[in-house]
Amino acid sequence: MNRAHNCDVYKKCSGCQMTNLSYEDQLSYKMKKLISLLGRFGHVGEIIGMQSPLHYRNKMQVAFDMDSHKHPISGVWQTEAERVVKTDSCLIENEKALWIVRAARGMLKDFGIFVYDGKTKKGSLRHIMVRNGTVSGEYMVVLVTAPGKPGKLREFASALVRRFPDIKTVVQIENATNIPLWMGEKENILYGKGYIEDTLCDRKFKISPRSFYQINHIQTEVLYKKAIEFASLGKTDTVIDAYCGIGTIGIIAAGEAGTVYGVETVADAVKNARENCALNGVQNYRVEKDDAGKFMTRLAEKGEKVNVVFTDPPRSGCSKEFLNSLVKLSPERVVYVSCNPETLARDLDFLRKNKYKIEKIQPVDMFPHTKHIECAVSLKRTIDNELRRRMN
Repeated sequence: MNRAHNCDVYKKCSGCQMTNLSYEDQLSYKMKKLISLLGRFGHVGEIIGMQSPLHYRNKMQVAFDMDSHKHPISGVWQTEAERVVKTDSCLIENEKALWIVRAARGMLKDFGIFVYDGKTKKGSLRHIMVRNGTVSGEYMVVLVTAPGKPGKLREFASALVRRFPDIKTVVQIENATNIPLWMGEKENILYGKGYIEDTLCDRKFKISPRSFYQINHIQTEVLYKKAIEFASLGKTDTVIDAYCGIGTIGIIAAGEAGTVYGVETVADAVKNARENCALNGVQNYRVEKDDAGKFMTRLAEKGEKVNVVFTDPPRSGCSKEFLNSLVKLSPERVVYVSCNPETLARDLDFLRKNKYKIEKIQPVDMFPHTKHIECAVSLKRTIDNELRRRMN
């Protein structure tokens, strides 16, 4: 039995909501919630947990502020109180990333870098993001600053890299808004190439500061392998990877499919997905900068046949327009990857009413010590009586 873990800022931080429970009790809680929300659709598979559910995050965003003595502090931004909860440790963040942030904080004064004060609008450093490749061991540091002259940033970056050689790139991004933990468009590479690489399911991926890349590498491989299994792909299948991001699911699926279309609206993600295709020598994955729903509607109107659609939407789930276009296209199989069981239940209700049968529901504990839950769901199009008569 794994004991509950102690955290000094558990009640203040709000990043983890379940550290007071043992890991077994966390999984039990999540299963009960899933069954209450999704049980009406069929059997909910036993949630797949982690063997070691600590320090799993490969992306960390740390806010900066000053204490009463005007010394820099760093930690978690608390939205409701509009303040930084100071912390130097965390049960779920990458340990080396924590070391990097602590070291960076101690070096600021030596390079004339001061923490931004939202009231006086003075200072520069607003927050630091650290990303790491679990397999590659590469680290990226992103310094998010206010506009203006932030001090000797390039020299600071070089000193930080000397101290931590696993840092392969340091990037500055400006935030000119009043929104904490926001990254603007203006980007300046201080060291390296502006991205790191990692390997996921035997495929290599470039990860830039704004890339969407699942934060738990071990469980992402579990989830994606399950999603590919659910798709039952064949070499003649045409596949759509909706909300494709940097192309992770589609590029992995391309090895087993005929043609895969990745569809994404964000220009940076489209660029990354195309680069990742080239990086892996994948020639049957076509990346489209488009709205996935509109793209599927056009294919349906042309009478194009699509065998499988992967959809991995944000927490808000699929839009009604997207679901209508999915039903209009009418692929044989749909694999729905969800990070929110509430919106998943809503969307499964719609698809079930529109000739789709839910075959399998497999939860994966992507976010230990939090209340968040990831699921992969397999759906198959049913054949109505009229079509069945025609086929016979």
